[in-house]
Amino acid sequence: MTSSYPSSRLRRVRSSEWSRNLVRENRVTVNDLIWPLFINDGHSDIEAIPSMPGVFRYSVDKVIEQVKLAKSLGISCVALFPNTPADRRSDDGKEALNSDNLMNRAIKAIKDAVPDIGIAADVALDPYTSHGQDGLVKDGLILNDETIEILVQQALVQAKSGADIIAPSDMMDGRVDAIRYGLDLDGFENTQIMSYAVKYASAFYGPFRDAVGSSGTLKGDKKTYQLDPANAQEGLREAEQDISEGADSIIIKPGMPYLDMITRVKETFQMPTYAYQVSGEYSMVMAAVENGWLDKDAVMMESLLSFKRAGADGIWTYFALDVAKHLNG
Repeated sequence: MTSSYPSSRLRRVRSSEWSRNLVRENRVTVNDLIWPLFINDGHSDIEAIPSMPGVFRYSVDKVIEQVKLAKSLGISCVALFPNTPADRRSDDGKEALNSDNLMNRAIKAIKDAVPDIGIAADVALDPYTSHGQDGLVKDGLILNDETIEILVQQALVQAKSGADIIAPSDMMDGRVDAIRYGLDLDGFENTQIMSYAVKYASAFYGPFRDAVGSSGTLKGDKKTYQLDPANAQEGLREAEQDISEGADSIIIKPGMPYLDMITRVKETFQMPTYAYQVSGEYSMVMAAVENGWLDKDAVMMESLLSFKRAGADGIWTYFALDVAKHLNG
């Protein structure tokens, strides 16, 4: 006997919570989270970042407290970004090579206090240059090879300070190969490289530049080295190059506007792939939350779930601590 109703009812498995739990395809866990933290000079200092509600710059002593809390909630890795004092910035970004600079002091202090949490260290010159570019500048051009020579030294200083992951965000051609060679030559063959392989010249970075103090100093734009938002195949070529040069994992940045790239990169290369939910994404959500237009926890978790559904193995997010608290009940 043929029924006039469909034999396949897809709503059956959605009819109760226990059933939805059984068939759920993707989940966000604390193991997926990398928490970006901003470091400020000074002592016992916590400074709010107006364009990123709920995000702060921490002096080294205060960031240790945050990392201890993150570890207690199950977060496995933090990423550090320094707000270098203005008098330590220069055209050549030489402060990046100071073994006692803000970044390296923070790495050492965290490793001493919380030795079993991973630390990812940003490698680029923009937090240290007076012009806000990620590389050296000559006659208005960003110099590729000359910049890489400094980035290798920067990575080595960070590895010696205790960084577990070197995360080059500069987008110079060939920098992964040079950094890998430099690390191996100096005995850091087990230090990971998590490359910003597919980093777009995005309008979503504004609040981040406020946080590291480069928004007011940036001269020009970064379109000659960051990817054109219109291009997908170029993103795959960038990922392929960094993987061939020795990257252990790769980052897609920004996150939600580039979910298609997360999927393409993961399906093409089957490499550990991370989404970076950038400052502009975070700030848009928080602005809507503060206006009462969105439910913070619900949107926060849904946005992170979209990265996992797209194929990301992990997520850099400023929501990391809130997510960990939410998941821990």
